[in-house]
Amino acid sequence: MIRLIWEARIAAIAAVIAVPALACAATIGGVYYAPQYDYTDFWSVSDNKAFQVVLEGNPFPNMAADEMAQRLLPVMQIAKPRPNLTFTYAKPAEMPRPYYRLVLVFDYANDLRADAVCEGKMRTAPPAPNLFKLFAIYCRNDLALSQTTAWTPASSPDDPRVQQLFRELFMVVFTDSQAYRPQNNFDRR
Repeated sequence: MIRLIWEARIAAIAAVIAVPALACAATIGGVYYAPQYDYTDFWSVSDNKAFQVVLEGNPFPNMAADEMAQRLLPVMQIAKPRPNLTFTYAKPAEMPRPYYRLVLVFDYANDLRADAVCEGKMRTAPPAPNLFKLFAIYCRNDLALSQTTAWTPASSPDDPRVQQLFRELFMVVFTDSQAYRPQNNFDRR
């Protein structure tokens, strides 16, 4: 009987400890990688270079879009993927070919397709209060190389949950998993 009481107390303590961790966790949705996705391409176009991020929408409607973008850039930079890249919103002076970029659509329309986003056709839905929700697409020209969705409760770009979301998001969008690497110039997926 005493053992059951102690086990119940331990379970209750574990639940109390786990609830805040779950409340802060970012949720990453389903992911898709095009057969053409290759992490070494991402590394070669981003390492020691500026890498463009395109923003659409504003997850914080009580804040001006320019202010949101400026406050979000250092958060993304801290959570950046492994290559020594610098995120930038600046458009290239000349359109590069191939044109690699990360597109983030905040409060995206539920029927928005990644290929449409890479073609420049983006649509948003009304923002959900205190929810940082985005559709992330890694594009090469008009091709979506990888895509996923992510969301977390947040009230500003400086919220620690936003940084954690980007840390997890970048590991998914720019995966270096061996399963997604062409092997000996022969794609075995």
